[in-house]
Parts: sequence; structure tokens; C-alpha cells
Amino acid sequence: MLTLFHEAGHGLHHLLTRIEDLGVSGINGVEWDAVELPSQFMENFCWEWEVLRHMTRHVADGSENAGQPLPRALYDKMIAAKNFQSGLGFLRQIEFAEFDMHLHYDFEPAKGAGAQQLLEQVRRRVAVLPQPAYNRFPNSFSHIFAGGYAAGYYSYKWAEVLSADAYSLFEEMSEKNGVLDARAGQRFRDEILAVGGSRPAAESFRAFRGREPQVEALLRHNGMIAA
Repeated sequence: MLTLFHEAGHGLHHLLTRIEDLGVSGINGVEWDAVELPSQFMENFCWEWEVLRHMTRHVADGSENAGQPLPRALYDKMIAAKNFQSGLGFLRQIEFAEFDMHLHYDFEPAKGAGAQQLLEQVRRRVAVLPQPAYNRFPNSFSHIFAGGYAAGYYSYKWAEVLSADAYSLFEEMSEKNGVLDARAGQRFRDEILAVGGSRPAAESFRAFRGREPQVEALLRHNGMIAA
């Protein structure tokens, strides 16, 4: 379901554009570190009871629960387990991003150091769990060597900052209509989706949120600060 909602975000970015110039309509022309904003934003709805209860059904034919939506008790357990080890996952992404950035900015192999040694330096600063000596993660880090994310892997985490902060507006406006608030949805459509790459992504975010991005919503969604 997360993947479905994620890709739906990309689809909405294209479908709801109001820009007629192909080069900057929809996802086109959007800066690399904001391309994932609509997609990661949509993933938040997968954790909302008012969304899941309308989308889930028990599939066991002949069971007394057949056709029933996800039980609220099971949903509560899912939410309680959602952020298990989220801190480790957070640091893992920071480790990858810092390794990528140093590799493309100030790495000097002529001085005798290799990519593996660089990663180990980063891990000593960032990682909590030590990796075994035989670990050769750089050999399979295809994102930055063959996947187009060279010197841009940080954009994964930055897009999470943007998407969580954008979604927090829906949370703030949910008192009356829940997170499916039409006013918030229209604002997101008009200021983010409809304009595509026709203006800088930072400008679009400020137009939507009314301020610069803040990291607090992402930390809260990951269980790192109290709600």
C-alpha cells in the first residue's frame, strides 16, 4: 500500500499540472531534492485510521470476519510498532548521504585512501552498530554509481523533511474534517502539484506552508520527539 500511495503521488504531480510547457509541467523541471515530495507526502495517509478503515477488508471467505475492515485494535498495534528502530534507519540514511557527498566533494584517492576507508570514517562518526570487517557496501551502492543519485543521495532524507512538514499542515487542519481536509488538499494541489517545475521548489513550499521547511514534523513522525 505504501508503494501504491507513493507512486500515486508522482501520478498526481503529472495529472494535476496546470503548466503547458512540457519541460516544467508535472514532475519535469522540479529540482532533484524535491521530486519525491508529493510521493512521500502521500505515504502518510497509509497510517491514518480514517483512510485505512475504508480501504481494508478481511479476505478469508466463509469467515465471520469476511469483508470486515481492519480491526481498530490491530491498527493500534501497527502504529505502536511503526517506529521500531526508526532511529537506526534514520542514521543509516545519513551515513549513506554523508558518504556519497564526501565521495564526490573532497575524496582524494591519489593520497592512498579508498572508498571503503572513507565509508569507515563516516561510520565512526555516525553509525551506532559496527559493521563486520568483510562488509563492502560501496561495491553495491548502485544508487550513486549507476542510479543517478551521485552527490544527491541526501535528497531522500531532505524530501522526507519536506513531505512530513507539508503533511503536518493537514494534521493541524484536521480538527474539523480530519486529515482529509479539502482546504488543505486544494492548497497542496495549487501550490505544489499544479505548478510543477515552473518555479523553484523552495518557493512552492513556502507558498504552501507559509514558511521555510522545519524538521520537527519528520522527527515526530519517526517517534523521536513527543507529539
